[in-house]
Amino acid sequence: MKNYLRSWTFVRALRLAMGIFIVVQGIHSREWLFVTSGGLFSLLPLLNIGCCGASGCGVPVLKSNKKAEDTTYEEIR
Repeated sequence: MKNYLRSWTFVRALRLAMGIFIVVQGIHSREWLFVTSGGLFSLLPLLNIGCCGASGCGVPVLKSNKKAEDTTYEEIR
């Protein structure tokens, strides 16, 4: 448990606190959609995933040996 909490950042803890707050407010106002969405928002920081997943927002680098060709333009009158 100690090693699990070592990798937590302030933003991750804040996301968990906001998710729990949404769950509590949903229970208090008996809005079950808020309880469900708050549960999902609480699950994201617990599993350390985001909307894109692990490294889902990265762009793959294409490895190619081809050189970029120079573009030539001609003037149109």
